[in-house]
Amino acid sequence: MLGAKPAKPRGAYLWGGVGRGKSMLMDLFHDTLAIEEKRRVHFHAFMIEVHQRLRDARKREEGDPIPPVAAAIAEGVRCLAFDEMVVNNSADAMIMSRLFRSLICDEGVTIVTTSNRPPRDLYKDGLNREHFLPFIALIERELDVLELNGPTDYRLDRIAGMEAWHTPLGDAATAQLRELFFRLTDYPPEDAEHVPSAELDVGANGSGGRTLHVPKSLKGVAVFSFKRLCGEPRGAADYLAVAQTYHTVIVVGIPAMGPDMRNEATRFVTLVDALYENKVKLFASAAAEPEELYPAGDGSFEFERTVSRLKEMQSAEYMAEGHGDAG
Repeated sequence: MLGAKPAKPRGAYLWGGVGRGKSMLMDLFHDTLAIEEKRRVHFHAFMIEVHQRLRDARKREEGDPIPPVAAAIAEGVRCLAFDEMVVNNSADAMIMSRLFRSLICDEGVTIVTTSNRPPRDLYKDGLNREHFLPFIALIERELDVLELNGPTDYRLDRIAGMEAWHTPLGDAATAQLRELFFRLTDYPPEDAEHVPSAELDVGANGSGGRTLHVPKSLKGVAVFSFKRLCGEPRGAADYLAVAQTYHTVIVVGIPAMGPDMRNEATRFVTLVDALYENKVKLFASAAAEPEELYPAGDGSFEFERTVSRLKEMQSAEYMAEGHGDAG
């Protein structure tokens, strides 16, 4: 029919285990997509943006905030590409069905995304999951669901032979972690001065107002100093935000801690718990082996569980786990 609007291309939902090449394919797709009206964003960052837009819309008291927020996101965008779609909290689950229905059905945006899980396993066992089921139905109806789950973990291949725990502190440990970062991100080492940083929203459910500076943040890999993560007042919400956003965390400069560093040791325990529970890969440089990090002081007995987790996190079995996979 003359003047008829062309049919919207179907989207794609590409899922599979960690290191199977999903992000590489997303890079290739986005880089070669021959339109200007495209956007690629990490899913966690996108949901932080959505919550901020919803808060702003509610302040204006203009009724249902979902349609105008979807329209604003869709402005100038025909294809919206996400990396690592994952749903970890009820706030995200409650809004996703209506928001994505508006984006896809009302605004005509084509969604392309990757995930470690098939659609049916998103927000599995989550609170009030029945309200999330329409979103799963929408994904299965509007997107081509493609499994990329071969036997080879290419990310592990890249870091084959590299240790996770480097001690003692010094130039050799720093060089190993630097090499690891560039292997995982494909960032050219000669341009090390310009590695992107990030401001991570650590408010509950992306509530805004408090951020954590991530000195190096690229392709799901973050680099922090121990001093920044555990030497400053931080809590479980900070570490959960890190664990949910990054599949790999590199921590440099972990000291041997005495009784006078009880607070730092406690924060380190909370950090490791969050990383472990979200199956985040941890690489570190430290002044000592895990069992020698905090041998005496308040909480040193409880610290033994952290030592056990740090040992397990160096194993091949743990490294092969998918990010966010609770088993």
